[in-house]
Amino acid sequence: MTSLKESLLLTDGGVVSIVGAGGKTSLMFSIAKELSQAGESVLTTTTTKILMPRKDQSPKVIVSDSLEELLNKSDGMIKGTDHITAASAVLTAMFDSQSRQAKTKYRRKLVGFQAEFIDEIYRAGVFRWILVEADGAAGRPLKAPDPHEPVIPKSTAKIIGVLGLDGVGKALIDKWVFRPHRFSEITGRGDGEMVTESDCAMAILHQNGIMKGTPSGTKCLVFLNKADRPGRLEVARKIVRLLSEKKDSGLQRIVIGQALHEPPVIECYDL
Repeated sequence: MTSLKESLLLTDGGVVSIVGAGGKTSLMFSIAKELSQAGESVLTTTTTKILMPRKDQSPKVIVSDSLEELLNKSDGMIKGTDHITAASAVLTAMFDSQSRQAKTKYRRKLVGFQAEFIDEIYRAGVFRWILVEADGAAGRPLKAPDPHEPVIPKSTAKIIGVLGLDGVGKALIDKWVFRPHRFSEITGRGDGEMVTESDCAMAILHQNGIMKGTPSGTKCLVFLNKADRPGRLEVARKIVRLLSEKKDSGLQRIVIGQALHEPPVIECYDL
């Protein structure tokens, strides 16, 4: 399998929530591109915040906090494009470059919807697929959620937990791990110590890990991202072995891939 649609079992339509860290937004838009190119209508959105997508990521963007307006605009646009991104508002976020010639940069962010609002969009039946980034990680490859995270719509049929392989072997500090204190509580790894494959498996499987709050009956998958560098495939395979050893994990499939490169899927494992 080399397609995201096939490897992530995206066959029946519905709401797909993406959680974790290490490439959620890239994966969401890559999935949307595959589905829309197959002629299927797709809405990409979030229950947190995401950067304003580029045209190559999403050809159309709707900003409205009115369900009626959103559905009316979507119904009109979907005839011209199979992929729309929607949000409730736009804000301007400030970023500081880390280069030697540091300059403050401003980029627009989309503010998402409440989970219940997305449930209402789903019930309206305008889109075959609704892809939801349901968690934030501030660009880090790894994370553990705060009590209020992730924010997953009840209508979610599939949830994809994402983990960036570039975080394995790095220090447990804020540079590499979002909410490092939570990650430490889950894994037992000390501040500044090297993050291992076992820690990553624990961050996925733990009741307070990245899949926390998954609605009952939801199919659970994991995407181990950024396997494009030497040595990372073996790291990913070790995480797969650790996840496979856990009985009744609730995971249906683990995908090793590279959301920004071709082919996006390298290996798949059914549990």
